[in-house]
Amino acid sequence: MEVFVVKKKELVVPLLPLRGLLVFPTMVLHLDVGREKSVKALETAMVEDHIILLTSQKDVSVDEPDMDDLYQMGTLARVKQLLKLPNGTFRVLVEGIARAIITETVSEEPYFMVKVEKFVDRTTKDLEDEALKRTMLEYFEQYINLSKRLSADIYASIADIDEPGRMADIIASHLPLKLEEKQRILETIDVKERIHKIIQILHNEKEVLQLEKKISMRVKQSMERTQKEYYLREQMKAIQKELGEKEGKAGEVETLKEKIEAAGMPSHVKETALKELDRYEKIPATSAESAVIRNYLDWLIALPWSTQTEDIHDIKRAEAILNEDHYGLEKVKERVLEFLSVQQLTKSLKGPILCLAGPPGVGKTSLARSIAKSLNRRFVRISLGGVRDESEIRGHRRTYVGAMPGRIIQGMKKAGTINPVFLLDEIDKMSSDFRGDPSAALLEVLDPEQNHTFSDHYIEEPYDLSKVMFIATANNLATIPQPLLDRMEVITIPGYTEVEKLQIAKRHLLPKQLKEHGLKKSSLQVRDDAMMSIIRYYTREAGVRELERQIAAICRKAARLIVSEEKKRVIITEKNIEEFLGKRKYRYGQAELEDQVGVATGLAYTAFGGDTLSIEVSLAPGKGKLVLTGKLGDVMKESAQAAFSYVRSRAEQLGIDSEFHEKYDIHIHVPEGAVPKDGPSAGITIATALISALTGRPVNRFVGMTGEITVR
Repeated sequence: MEVFVVKKKELVVPLLPLRGLLVFPTMVLHLDVGREKSVKALETAMVEDHIILLTSQKDVSVDEPDMDDLYQMGTLARVKQLLKLPNGTFRVLVEGIARAIITETVSEEPYFMVKVEKFVDRTTKDLEDEALKRTMLEYFEQYINLSKRLSADIYASIADIDEPGRMADIIASHLPLKLEEKQRILETIDVKERIHKIIQILHNEKEVLQLEKKISMRVKQSMERTQKEYYLREQMKAIQKELGEKEGKAGEVETLKEKIEAAGMPSHVKETALKELDRYEKIPATSAESAVIRNYLDWLIALPWSTQTEDIHDIKRAEAILNEDHYGLEKVKERVLEFLSVQQLTKSLKGPILCLAGPPGVGKTSLARSIAKSLNRRFVRISLGGVRDESEIRGHRRTYVGAMPGRIIQGMKKAGTINPVFLLDEIDKMSSDFRGDPSAALLEVLDPEQNHTFSDHYIEEPYDLSKVMFIATANNLATIPQPLLDRMEVITIPGYTEVEKLQIAKRHLLPKQLKEHGLKKSSLQVRDDAMMSIIRYYTREAGVRELERQIAAICRKAARLIVSEEKKRVIITEKNIEEFLGKRKYRYGQAELEDQVGVATGLAYTAFGGDTLSIEVSLAPGKGKLVLTGKLGDVMKESAQAAFSYVRSRAEQLGIDSEFHEKYDIHIHVPEGAVPKDGPSAGITIATALISALTGRPVNRFVGMTGEITVR
């Protein structure tokens, strides 16, 4: 393919600047011309040979362009028709002839006159030319099929063109290209290079159109689904209308309004609820805000605002319920009954917040449940163990995704009344971190002077907790913040005695486990001596949880014996208990085999209840050095020093050599060595063991002692 440039001698033509438009050779189109310079250029062309140069402006915003504002390459065109319009402008019909480049500006006033060089495409056919032409034509056909903006007639008219350069220009004129891109094609003199550019542009356009088609298909499918849903909804509305039912959201809003009216809310809460309902009605159901408002309204409606149970103030009934559910704990029951008696006399719902403190398994939670039962109130429990976020108590604000009320409000919804017995379990197990201190949030909850206007972050309206009877439970009072502890009246629940544990096991634990394991009362019998052995040698606790687990273990083994038909009835005694529970796990209150010198029996208090411990004293020749072993705490070490000073001060009265502290080193040991021990109450026992060692008189092994000693 070759290109020949034909130069005319003095080809001087008027110039017509085009704004936002470019004309390719062979193009025929109408132009509206209104600028004075342009009109004069047209008039000159009509007088001469009707030839004019059409050149595009670089910047369409320039009203009066000079030569620097125009592209150098343009299109020579023939003016075929000129028509003056009523508004003073001219409509002109032009036909592109050939590319031309400005070589010299002849004049700029009163219109542009320029010298130009004209380029004419002349080609020779070869296989590559034909391949390029066919490829361009194929891409253009695909473009027409995808775009739907051009008719098939355009392709038919172009397909018959033999000249590749002309075909490329016509195709370029039909493409939605920017002016700069069209100008680059116009300035491409080499026909082969021009075709390559057109092919690349068509390829890009084809990919864009394919992507648009995919997007359009997805949108269409979505629209079809939406239209289908709309059609079905309209049908549903028509059916509901025929049945006399309320329509869609309008019916839902009316139902919510009826529930708000019936909820017994305070006036300010009711006003808020109706405002939110009005917002809910106006917001589309598909909006995310719609679900948030609906959830909020559901919470407001579900909360008890005025519903309450009638209290039964019958002290005898309350006492009977407490005795039925719990054995022992006489002091605790007495304090609870006093509390209920004062409530009955004062008719006041406000009162001290009870805190039941004691070791695990002594019945704190079940005691709170019994109080609710005796008052005929609903019982609700929340566990505060491990809570470290203030929002767990006060809730999250509605602006957060998945927000919900705090545990207090959730508990009130669960209770369904405004006067339940509300148990705050494990109140001593709370902690705090960067998200806030939950114990600080509880200060408002447990203050009778403030909790009638409790504020939850989610509800955002005051909620009355003044009629709620709060009961807290704790194992260790030392970990409860002092301001919170000041708001509660502590009732200490001590560990159970052996006698109490025996009765609890016989009355409650054994019947419960027999039922859970499918055993009849006649199938398994546990005698009192066996039960006492379980308490003494297989458990070490203040409560009865481990005792219940050991009874469950016996029930499982008994069930297997009965099912395997080895036995029809199992009797557990002190003699065969090891067959069911194995070797004994703990030593219990065993006295020495004989009275010994330098050994005294002390009484100790542990978290699991009372226990005994031996205090041993040995003497060795020395200079009065006092050695203490057995993992003793500071207070117990000081008690040993006090006992030592006491014995020295009473040496003569006790018949002891007054110089013993200069002759002997004294070693005091308290088994078991790995168990920490502390407290002042071992003083009397240490002094007794020390006197025994110095006098050589044995201590009665059946006497246990406890008490602090002074140096006087």
